[in-house]
Amino acid sequence: MNYQVLFASGELYQRVNEAYRRLGACDLCPHDCGVNRIKGERGVCRAGLKPKVASANIHRGEEPPISGTNGSGTIFLSGCSLMCTYCQNFPISQFGNGEEISTAELAARMLKLQKQRVHNINFVTPTHFLPQILAALWLAIPRGFLLPIVWNTSGYEKIDSLKLLDGIVSIYLPDMKYSDDVQARSISGAPVYSSYNRAAVLEMLHQVGHLQIDENGVATQGLIVRHLVLPEGRAGSLETLPWIAENLGKETHIALMSQYFPAHMATAREGLHRPVNHAEYDAAVSALEKADLENGWVQDLDEERGAV
Repeated sequence: MNYQVLFASGELYQRVNEAYRRLGACDLCPHDCGVNRIKGERGVCRAGLKPKVASANIHRGEEPPISGTNGSGTIFLSGCSLMCTYCQNFPISQFGNGEEISTAELAARMLKLQKQRVHNINFVTPTHFLPQILAALWLAIPRGFLLPIVWNTSGYEKIDSLKLLDGIVSIYLPDMKYSDDVQARSISGAPVYSSYNRAAVLEMLHQVGHLQIDENGVATQGLIVRHLVLPEGRAGSLETLPWIAENLGKETHIALMSQYFPAHMATAREGLHRPVNHAEYDAAVSALEKADLENGWVQDLDEERGAV
């Protein structure tokens, strides 16, 4: 892994220090809250100084190259830089359910999952804990950590933060949630989502390239883009999918998802209070096919909700 080279050279230690420095006036995500998290101040994500973990378990329900045969070592981080009205994980992302732990304990959980023979360590909603994850990695490497790292993100990222992950993350798994900033702000509290998101996935592709899979069908490196179709075309699928083909390349792996259902506060929001219908999802699938995006996975609208 490249991070072992960065550890040996001292570059990883420097990145840990740089990342923690930024917590003094936090600017890790596009909200640029400017709060001093080192002193316990909290911004949009409601995260403090210590990493907060909701769970760390083997997960077998990710895209096939991520889960493989042994599962993905999935660590759910509490809090989020988005405030999605429909979030299915709202007790973790919005209510902050989880346990604050030390970076040493986070490293221990990474190593425990490695001993369970998972294919990777999959950090879910990790952006606001980027410094703590780098620190945990720095602690885990001398103890034998060597798995690929998956960055499983909403895609609301800043390039200068992503650059701290260059050579660290092997597999980027970002959402592309919206093409329309009005929808992004209204539904997820994310100003200027589309431009940040598109710049972020371009940087991710620059760092890791297109998806590479070993002889066992397990991802070793690369980019997988997730796109969740929303009712009434609110995700902008007809704009996002052609953009991916033109700017990331037709070889890009896409997970097109139909699993939307009105969780959290969405039941009270007109236009979000129902699942996606067949006409809406068929339009997104047609856009995928028209863009010649043939790599990836298309979730069946009638399959059980929650599986990818």
